Amino acid sequence: MLDIELIRERPEEVKAALARRGIEPPLDRVLELDAQRRSLLTEVENLKAERNRASKEIGKMKDAALREERIAAMRALGERIDALDAQVRQANEALHALIIEIPNLPDPSVPDGADEKDNVVVRQVGEPKGFDFEPKPHWELGPALGILDFERGVKITGSRFYVLSGAGARLQRALIAWMLDLHQRQGYLEKYPPFMVRSETLFAAGQLPKFRDNLYKDHEEDLWMVPTAEVPLTGLHMDEILEADTLPRHYTAYTPCFRREKMSAGRDVRGIKRGHQFDKVEMYTFCTPETSDEELQRMLSHAEETCAELGLAYRVIELCTGDLGFNARKTYDLEVWAPGCGEWLEVSSVSNCGDFQARRANARYRPQGGGKPRFLHTLNGSGLGLPRTLIAVLENYQQPEGTVLVPEPLRPWMGGLEVIEPEASL
Repeated sequence: MLDIELIRERPEEVKAALARRGIEPPLDRVLELDAQRRSLLTEVENLKAERNRASKEIGKMKDAALREERIAAMRALGERIDALDAQVRQANEALHALIIEIPNLPDPSVPDGADEKDNVVVRQVGEPKGFDFEPKPHWELGPALGILDFERGVKITGSRFYVLSGAGARLQRALIAWMLDLHQRQGYLEKYPPFMVRSETLFAAGQLPKFRDNLYKDHEEDLWMVPTAEVPLTGLHMDEILEADTLPRHYTAYTPCFRREKMSAGRDVRGIKRGHQFDKVEMYTFCTPETSDEELQRMLSHAEETCAELGLAYRVIELCTGDLGFNARKTYDLEVWAPGCGEWLEVSSVSNCGDFQARRANARYRPQGGGKPRFLHTLNGSGLGLPRTLIAVLENYQQPEGTVLVPEPLRPWMGGLEVIEPEASL
């Protein structure tokens, strides 16, 4: 959420920054409501001060008739105050409703662009693996091995669901466990958060109200399935004031993720690249404003290390202004090469959100040496997302006879299994 003082004091600067995103927010209406709210507040505060003075005077009056006259006048004043209080609440609500729909301002260093076609390839690490045979896509490789079952997933739940079996299920679990352990070695504290959260937690993370239609909700209670571990991790320090000497705080967490995504016809329709349920390991940082740029590069390097340890060719993409997410001021995507699909697959998105989420969450820190609490900066990054990482492993490590080598870092979590061979489907 943007700072109303920033909008009030530098409206043209805010307009120009949002124009880089291709957005024309109702800033004039925001300023109008803000001025109205402040005028009402001034009036009601003056009237309350007048009432307080009158109350003290009434207490000292000895003339009963005059006292009753003053009391009657104060009743009328009280009614005026109540009416103004209601107007203040209405102005606050209207102002709040507008501001929460305005996205974050892009960092000045973010390249300008309209959409994903204008994103910038920062670097590529490794070359796509060459094969002396035609590599299979995972939607052929998995069923042939008996580790990926589309039909039963559809039977159980519906389209875009699937069942992993045997070594496939174990490989998914191995990737999650290995990534969590890697992030712990990188300095992250593992959290096991709830997989359901309240509305206020989703609001704090910037998911509500904008992405309401993409979320799954319990039909009786205020409980929502998490779309990403970023949401409960953002909520960890809602309405808290952290001490500066405890920062930065680095967290990692695994959660399943649930999103009511609108699948585009003809795009990602084959395989398991997109679905309504998927697994992801998240990295998350709370820090001071002075260190958030450095923390972004740190988190990016950790996501890159995850790709490199798996032996996957990858590239780093800097998102342009038109492709930035709602909460982000600056974002890097990591894409790995999938030879069977014949494309680069996004497996991580690493973002600096500045104080945008912290304002919504009221998450602050107390500067060293004291002073007024300030809003934290938050950063998040996938480390990595599944099933696309699973796809990349299967397709890059496939062998000509249809088996799949298990990447060496994952073997301890696979019970020492080195090769995935065809299994009987049960």
